[in-house]
Amino acid sequence: MKFGYTIIYVPDVAASLSFFERAFGFPIRFLHESKTYGELDTGDTTLSFAAHELADMNFGSGHVQASSSSLPLGMEVAFVTDDVAAAHAKAVSEGASELSAPSAKPWGQMVSYVRCPDGTLVELCTPVQG
Repeated sequence: MKFGYTIIYVPDVAASLSFFERAFGFPIRFLHESKTYGELDTGDTTLSFAAHELADMNFGSGHVQASSSSLPLGMEVAFVTDDVAAAHAKAVSEGASELSAPSAKPWGQMVSYVRCPDGTLVELCTPVQG
């Protein structure tokens, strides 16, 4: 088995793709003509976005919409960078909300957290040295 992709359910797929492209520099790989599914070019593992209406089709008992939650969901997407402070500032300048400013962790990693306009929790971090 191998990890294939992550899908984040959002209110507006095109808006999320555009935000992630501007804020984090990931080019848009694909947006379906229905505007209900799209992908970013993020490397080996694809980051995808799907409309809440697709989640409604897939999950008969409903789902928690990150965009409607007052608190971030208990999961995150992490982007590794050598310059967390610059990546953090860029994300905030593009409309992300700062949850935690860049700080050094006891294990030596620099980490920050932002919440995207669609509710997605993003960790920005340096590589883990091990």
